[in-house]
Amino acid sequence: MRRILYILLAVTGLTACEKKLDLSPTQSISQENALLTEGDVKVTLIGAYGGLQAEALYGGDIQVMNELIGNSENIRFTGTFAGLADIHALEITTQNSFARDTWQGAYNTINRVNNVLSALDKVTTSADERNRIEGEALFIRGSLYFELVKLFAKTWGDGDNATNPGVPLILTRTEGVTPESYAPRSSVAQVYEQIKADLTRAESLLPASNGIYAASGAAAAMLSRVALMQGDYTAARDAANRVIESGEYELTGSFGDLWFTMIDNAGANPSEYVFSMTVTQQDGSNSMNTYFGASTGQAGTGGRGDCKILPAHIDKYEANDARGDYFQALGANFFTKKHLDLKGNVLVVRLAEMYLTRAEANLRLGTSVGATPLADVNIIRDRSNLPGLGTVALADILKERNLELAFEGQGLSDAKRTRSAWSGTAWNSKFLILPIPQREMDVNDKLVQNEAYL
Repeated sequence: MRRILYILLAVTGLTACEKKLDLSPTQSISQENALLTEGDVKVTLIGAYGGLQAEALYGGDIQVMNELIGNSENIRFTGTFAGLADIHALEITTQNSFARDTWQGAYNTINRVNNVLSALDKVTTSADERNRIEGEALFIRGSLYFELVKLFAKTWGDGDNATNPGVPLILTRTEGVTPESYAPRSSVAQVYEQIKADLTRAESLLPASNGIYAASGAAAAMLSRVALMQGDYTAARDAANRVIESGEYELTGSFGDLWFTMIDNAGANPSEYVFSMTVTQQDGSNSMNTYFGASTGQAGTGGRGDCKILPAHIDKYEANDARGDYFQALGANFFTKKHLDLKGNVLVVRLAEMYLTRAEANLRLGTSVGATPLADVNIIRDRSNLPGLGTVALADILKERNLELAFEGQGLSDAKRTRSAWSGTAWNSKFLILPIPQREMDVNDKLVQNEAYL
């Protein structure tokens, strides 16, 4: 089973400056190949993880796009991929290959999940096994809808959530693509409700420990992100607290211990990783490494070196901050060391984020669930060799979050939810939203395009 996970079911080739179009996407499952046994269901779930692991999704492109969109303050992009260059310069078109592939990859993977969910009655070995399979499938679906609505729709609270178009909600398996298969965009509010329903049930069904697959802590961590995006600080605090108090995860002793999972740790995750995509010497890829990484001369490092980190970002760290020292100088350029490992696992969420979420939510609410905001912030500062703060304000927590999670795909979401400018661009700028891919608009007349691309 583990071996099958590493097989990427959506392989994408590269040209000099653009991706090749996948002409044969997996869109449906035929009646002849229907899920007839428990084994069929399990293999299809592994296929869903394979889709999730693909470059266009949690293989790294989702995180890369979230970092690059208009981020001229922290990153200088020098790559030759026109799609990413346009995303960085906010000159995105409806033909953008990265937006297209993420949209297509997400819906193909969601369809695999829907196939699994349609055949849960075939899982008969035990109730626990059925619960695990359902929970993992719902985690994947809920997480992907969350990523889609963040990338392709207005931010929660930017206007009327009940009328702002989100993304199409497809909740049943597609047996064949017909005109009736195409759905309109559900509202932002409807998409968020579905995300929360999927992740809440996933958390209730998943085991506390589940190897390299999604566990209950991963669902809780994603619920914490969702609630934080909505400004529901009670739910964000409580979900983050469940992850911390579960005892399943532990902060690493030093900031540097978080990275180089293949080079230094033989491919194993640090204790702090709540969910990640596994990469091996044989299978998988890490597009965070592809674009943020570079060869330093150390065995196992590599990457295109497209994303140079600007001195203006490095200057934000205090003296002696271990995070501020975690950059590699190559000639006149700087690169984050987080993504130098050519075969490093692709991080999705880790425990330090939960401490910072709990701190922020407790501060906003005037509560101390789990710990005081000051204690949580100082845990993170201590790990980075910084002195503890005597008092803490919201600005302190947001600064720690910005520096701790830099170049992990969370910066744009934090700017939008805190109503902060993003590299000089207003948080609610129409240009910080990706277009609905043109190929989708061409075949589905029920879709409406985002404002910047009309």
